Amino acid sequence: MSANIPVEVSHDSSNVDGSSSSATDVREPGRSRIDSIDLLRGIVMVIMMLDHTRDFVHSGGLLFDPTDLTRTTAALFFTRWITHYCAPIFVFLAGTGAYLQFARGKSKRDLSKFLVTRGLWLIVLELTVVRFGVFFSLDYRFLGFLQVIWVIGVSMIVLAGLIRLPIKVVAGFGIAMIALHNLLDHFQVTGWQGPATPVPGLGAKLWMLAHQGFSIFPVLGFPSPIVIVVYPLIPWIGVMAAGYAFGSLYQIEAERRRRWLLWMGVTATSLFIFIRALDVYGDPAHWSKQKNVVFTVLSFVNTTKYPPSLQFLLMTLGPALLALWWFDSSGGQGARKSLVSRLRKALVTFGRVPLFFYLLQWYTAHLIAVVLGLIARQPVAWQFQSPIDKFTSPPVKGVGFPLWVVYVCWIVGVLLLYPLCKWFAGVKARQRDWWLSYL
Repeated sequence: MSANIPVEVSHDSSNVDGSSSSATDVREPGRSRIDSIDLLRGIVMVIMMLDHTRDFVHSGGLLFDPTDLTRTTAALFFTRWITHYCAPIFVFLAGTGAYLQFARGKSKRDLSKFLVTRGLWLIVLELTVVRFGVFFSLDYRFLGFLQVIWVIGVSMIVLAGLIRLPIKVVAGFGIAMIALHNLLDHFQVTGWQGPATPVPGLGAKLWMLAHQGFSIFPVLGFPSPIVIVVYPLIPWIGVMAAGYAFGSLYQIEAERRRRWLLWMGVTATSLFIFIRALDVYGDPAHWSKQKNVVFTVLSFVNTTKYPPSLQFLLMTLGPALLALWWFDSSGGQGARKSLVSRLRKALVTFGRVPLFFYLLQWYTAHLIAVVLGLIARQPVAWQFQSPIDKFTSPPVKGVGFPLWVVYVCWIVGVLLLYPLCKWFAGVKARQRDWWLSYL
């Protein structure tokens, strides 16, 4: 089951404890938000809910990988593939948000404290509130998936130390990790294969946490709670560090910033096409000619997400930078009362309360799937199974609904969440309570 989790480091300039910043590394504070960043975050959040709705509603949600070119359709592949943009953008913009807090008045000491406490909080949420929303089960034989919210949490803790370094060093660290980590692809450790097999040692577990996606192991010996490492730490820590350095662009003159955004977006996207065409380095999954042109294109863009390859990150972050360039320019503004403008405003609202939206969308998508199953008189007990039972005995073929139903449920879910997100965005805008920065 996939999960892409939005986590924003809030852009306001108040400290965690509500006190004012006072240090030599404090910038001139400002309280205005950057709509282009909130808009991009809001778009990918809404797209993310499509993926989670598909997990619960689609007839093939737990039966096969929608990017498996031997079993998928073009429409199903696209429904999954478009959500690949969510996690890289969330992690990258979380780093950007951290820089914007510093730029708007928070001292590095207070920012480090916030990043550590926020990071720990996100890890707790991953294994409690998020876990229950995904499975509707309290069976803790399965501790949980270590997904993007956990990796953002750990990355924030690491970033708390990195922000003490010069911004160019942070940028170099992030870019180097993104560019070079695929050199580690050939280093694999033997994972846990089940109750009758040896439990990996501490070193093997640490390597799985670092760079071996979809690894399974008991936390201690067996039996003890089991975790699945969906999102290893490398290169996500580098993505957040690069996002932090990227935030410095919002300190320069607007036209110059737009030129940088355009240049970086075009360069990253072009590099993806060039490196992917060469097919020598940057992704362990090679592309190949398929049964027709459409599926050959699908093979070309079917890059590795777990952990995210260099090609995957170029493919996703390049267009994201171009989107920021577009949103930052005069294009796309439209008349104040136009349909496009109202849609833009709604997406900005979602982008201002990302964690709030994220937590609610799991429960909303899951409940919609349960209600729909009851209405259609389909079995729904599997929606409440323990994770171990769900993945060892998935629902039988025929349970679930066609792809078009997934899209209808997704739209209904987004519409249901908008009033709540609008209300909470208003609360955050009116109040400066420290705890609001943790939601």
